[in-house]
Amino acid sequence: MINKMLLGSWVICAIALLLYSFTQVDLSLTLSQVSIWQGIQKFFQQIGYFNRPLSTVLFLGITGFMFALYGITLNLIRKNIIDGKLLWKIIIATSVILFFSYNAFSYDLFNYIFDAKIFTHYGQNPYEYKALDFPSDPMLSFMHWTHRTYPYGIGWLFLTVPLSFLGFGYFLLTFYLFKLLMVSSFIGSCFLIEKIAKKTNSNVLFSVAAFALNPLVLIESLVSAHNDSVMMALGLLGIYMFLEKRYIASLAGLISSIFIKYATVLIIPAIIAKGFFSAKGGSASGRKNEFFFYILIISMAISILLATYRTNFQPWYLLYILPFAAFVSNRYFVLIPVFLLSFAAILQYVPYLYLGNWNPPVPMILNWIMIASIIISIFLILAWKVKLKISNSKLV
Repeated sequence: MINKMLLGSWVICAIALLLYSFTQVDLSLTLSQVSIWQGIQKFFQQIGYFNRPLSTVLFLGITGFMFALYGITLNLIRKNIIDGKLLWKIIIATSVILFFSYNAFSYDLFNYIFDAKIFTHYGQNPYEYKALDFPSDPMLSFMHWTHRTYPYGIGWLFLTVPLSFLGFGYFLLTFYLFKLLMVSSFIGSCFLIEKIAKKTNSNVLFSVAAFALNPLVLIESLVSAHNDSVMMALGLLGIYMFLEKRYIASLAGLISSIFIKYATVLIIPAIIAKGFFSAKGGSASGRKNEFFFYILIISMAISILLATYRTNFQPWYLLYILPFAAFVSNRYFVLIPVFLLSFAAILQYVPYLYLGNWNPPVPMILNWIMIASIIISIFLILAWKVKLKISNSKLV
């Protein structure tokens, strides 16, 4: 009974998030010329753009319930009530449902599509040309960041140009081909986390669930469909191949990841450290494996700080850390900040959903949300540590 209720609850959450995503369809974008759909789209847009208080309440309700369900699921796994079969049913069902969602919280997916289109349709180099250089293109009416040239590595072009060709110039087909790439990368990341967890004697189910069912991961990977999910999937592949001592395949995975976005170059120091300690001999103990994951977390935290310094903090930057934090998320001093920082990152969207802009004082509010989550995390970690000491002293 509890298994069916849990699976049903996640399916309901995914459907609710799917439906909510269409409240954010850009007013200049028509997803389909079918008259019935146009009426449906306008209904959802009416909520997202013209009834912002209701839209904000819906978003908070859906994401709040997802975080509650996330915590309940992790607790059930900790108590060995959930098996791997059910967990993967939840992951696959959620992925399939959210594949059909609109990229509600980011316009980056449109930029990915147009960058490839510059090459496939206009025959130009996206490193030299930007969207504004093609002012008659209808996509410009609903795109943001049209003034920038291609900011990613050449590996991303190798993946997206074929999808652009396969889209045959049809926006909706191309849109969902790109979404398919992101969903496949998310599922691939979950699969690799499971493999790495088995290899490193981590808590397998807890590690997979800590990543795969995190509402922030679901939103940024499956809804907003950021290419960071592809980058991290290839990074995880490189790490898994390294642990398997397939060093050429490991190098290929890491280079492929770096050639999408350069953030994962900081995985290399952790792998070098892992190789150094392995070369010194001794078994791959749980403590050594934990140390490896802590180095990965710190390395990718530096990557987040560099990206934030270059622009501003973005919620999907946490995708750099969350796959590695998953392996040690059974530690309270990891799980607490993961939970709170993920929730705070989701809250970054609330001021925009309510106000419809990012004008001051919104940036300051967003900064304080993240700072507050860090402070509260530290306080709760210390409180939990004190509680553990008191409990241990009573046992003695």
